[in-house]
Formats: sequence, structure tokens, C-alpha cells
Amino acid sequence: MITAYLTHPDCSLHHMGPEHPESPQRLEVIRARLSLAGLLQQTMQADAKEACEEALARVHPLRHLRALEKCLPQQGIVTLDSDTMMNPDSLQAARVAAGAVIRGVDQVFKRQADNVFCAVRPPGHHAEASDAMGFCFYNNIAVGAAHARAKYGAKRIAILDFDVHQCNGTIDIFKNDPEVLICTSFQYPFYPWRYLRSEWQNVVNTPLEVGTDGAEFRRIVENHWLSALHAFKPDLVMISAGFDAHRDDPMGDICLEDEDFYWVTHMAMEIATLYADNRLVSVLEGGYNPKSLASGVEAHLKALLGLPFSEVPS
Repeated sequence: MITAYLTHPDCSLHHMGPEHPESPQRLEVIRARLSLAGLLQQTMQADAKEACEEALARVHPLRHLRALEKCLPQQGIVTLDSDTMMNPDSLQAARVAAGAVIRGVDQVFKRQADNVFCAVRPPGHHAEASDAMGFCFYNNIAVGAAHARAKYGAKRIAILDFDVHQCNGTIDIFKNDPEVLICTSFQYPFYPWRYLRSEWQNVVNTPLEVGTDGAEFRRIVENHWLSALHAFKPDLVMISAGFDAHRDDPMGDICLEDEDFYWVTHMAMEIATLYADNRLVSVLEGGYNPKSLASGVEAHLKALLGLPFSEVPS
């Protein structure tokens, strides 16, 4: 497999204070771990470009984009909600994060890569059409999906989200859209406490009880996601890759291991191989324990590269 690795230095300019868990350190520990494992060198590395306003406006109304810009401080940090703050560089970081997913979509449709991992922040899957929340400003994966439709005529886009939190923003943007299938696993009941019930035919909600382990996670995902994916036959597979469902992550109480992230990634790749000519674009969402975030991404990238899983001592 040819795997592209997309990121940008500007992703590290956004910060929300020294105690905030969604910190620039997240990308630093990922890069360090992948370099040490020799995996980064096996990818096709490139920097993202900013998402243009037209691309963002496919999923966020212009009035919302303008409102976010008006909130941007000249200095210091401003608070949008109890979890989400902005510094002067936050929207620049958010634009390159969304832009990475756009470039990833370009790469898989132009056959420059089989699959792509976007190592970006801020994350995006909580950003609703008209509401920034949950550390998120623009919905990165939704921007990429809308780009795939607008530029390449994609008709069946599957978005698989295995974060510990449900992708309320992605659901808000695409609910009742027959061209997008959303499969989302999440701790229940848990933030964001909205869209938690399956009320739309194109959304497969997969709630997980506190303490769910890897074996149960795999059983539930197989039972809920696979039949929907095979019936849908996506021409593009996208992943919102959240590593805060790891047993060592402080954000939640789901007990997944690195091998479970490898497994679910491999499952997504099998769907992409069957129906989408291998086209798969993954984007980083959650993961707040530096050690388990880095090891989880390592397992994810091994799967994308077509390498076997092997436990590596930290």
C-alpha cells in the first residue's frame, strides 16, 4: 500500500492554555513514535494546504465562518465554550487541518496514494454546521467528504468514527443524506449528549457501555457496521480516528488496546478494497494520553501500510 502522511507545522500554533488536553504535544509525540518505529519513513510525507472559504462553506454557512473570524483574538486566548478556546492562530491551524483532508481526497482519487493519514489538529468531528464545540472549529472530515462530492462526483461516502465521543458534528451536517453513511462508536451516555439516538437511516449509532473491552467492541462493530457497509458499497471510505477509546486515555472509560485500532482500521481497508478501489482517507480526532495516542496511531498506520501488527515495548 502507498500511504500518504499529511500534516502541517501550523497545526502546532493553536493552543488553548497549558493545562488543556488538546495540545500541540499530541502531534509531537505521534511524529516521534512513528519516526522511532521506522514507519514515518515508509509513508509519502507532505504538508497540507489551507482549505479555501469555498471548501469550508460547503458544510458551514458563511455567516458561521464570519462569526468565528470575529471571535479570533489579536492576542491571548478567548473562550467559545467550557472546552473550546481560540488563540490568534487557531483558525489558521483549523484551515490547514481541513485542508489536509482535502489534499488526502485528491491523492486517493488521483491514484497518488492508496490511503492517507492526516495527522492534524484541531480535531473536527464535533463541529456542527453552525456551532464550534468540543475542541473543534471546522469539521475536517465533512469538508473532505464534501470536496470528494464536488470535485470527483463521489456518490457513496462512508465515514467511520471510532472516537470515544460520538461525531455529533458530522451527523449534524450529513443527517438524512443518502450519499453519506456514518458509522459511529462511542461511550454511552457521554459528551456531546446530542444525536445519541439513531433517528436517521444513514447513521449507524453504536453506543458502548463503560468498560467495553476490545473483544466486545469488535463484536458490536461487526454486528452493526458491516451489513450497512456492504449494503452501501462506498466509493470512498473515510475514518475519524479517535484514540481516546484506549484503556489508558483519561478522557473516557472504554478499554480498547492498540490491536483493536489495528483491527478496525484493517476492517475499513477491506471495505475500501472491495468497493472503493482502496480509496481511504483517515483524519486524527481524539487521543489525550501521549503514550497511548502515539502507540494507537502506530497501530493504525501499520494497518494502512499493510504491515502486520506487532506489540512494541514503549
